[in-house]
Order: sequence, then C-alpha cells, then structure tokens
Amino acid sequence: MSAGTAPARTGRTHRFRGLAGIGLIATLAAMAATTTAAALARAAGADFEIPDGGETIPLPGFAVVTGFFSVVGVVIAVALLRWSARPAERFVWTAGSLTAISLVPPLICGATTATVAALIVLHLVAAAVMISTLTRSLRTRTG
Repeated sequence: MSAGTAPARTGRTHRFRGLAGIGLIATLAAMAATTTAAALARAAGADFEIPDGGETIPLPGFAVVTGFFSVVGVVIAVALLRWSARPAERFVWTAGSLTAISLVPPLICGATTATVAALIVLHLVAAAVMISTLTRSLRTRTG
C-alpha cells in the first residue's frame, strides 16, 4: 500500500463511523420521542389495540420497533454514503418512500380512529427525527 492511500481510507472510515454514530444517537432520540408520544396518545384516548389479535401494543414495543427500523435507516444511509454519488438525495427519496409504505398497515389494521391516527403520527415522528438527522449528516460528509 502506498503512503497516499492510507489517509484516504482513514478519512472514509471516519466518515462512515461518524455517520453511524450520529445515526445511533438519532435512533435513541427517535425511540424516546415515539415512546413519549405514544404515552401521550394513550393518555388522550388511543388504546393501541389491534383488532386482529386483540392485543394492545405496549409502550416498550414502540421503542423496540422504532429502534429496529431506525437502525435499518442508518444502515441504508451508510450504504448510500459508500456507493452513491448523491447519498443525501437518494436517502431522502428512499426513506420517504419507506415512510409512506409504513403508513399503510395502520390504515388497514381495523383499529379505532384514535389508534390509527396515533400510529400514523408516531411513524411520522420517528421519520422526522431520523430522516432530517441522517440527511443533514450525509450532506456534511459529502459536500
């Protein structure tokens, strides 16, 4: 390996790790925001009961699902940073599309209007935290 390639590789690794670190912090923020919003929605009358199984979504369930899909978003952002010439733009398009798709299940699950509205808002809260943070981070790492 030549002396000229080591700094480029180190810089690239630093970009990926920095994005991943910011993404994980944003994940924690999104988990806290959605769980807090779910608690407020429950206090306002959303029962979070899903008719098909008769189960009620517990508050920790919101944190777990938000955390999982937020980490998926971080992985997508890191992959786009690595393989796309325009990672921020591609990420906004991809994440926006996935967010739109994620709104379908609450609409068709047969829950009460309050639960459906709350679930949609929770999806949008998590998306707002993750998409804005990761897009901003992608723009600062590429431009």
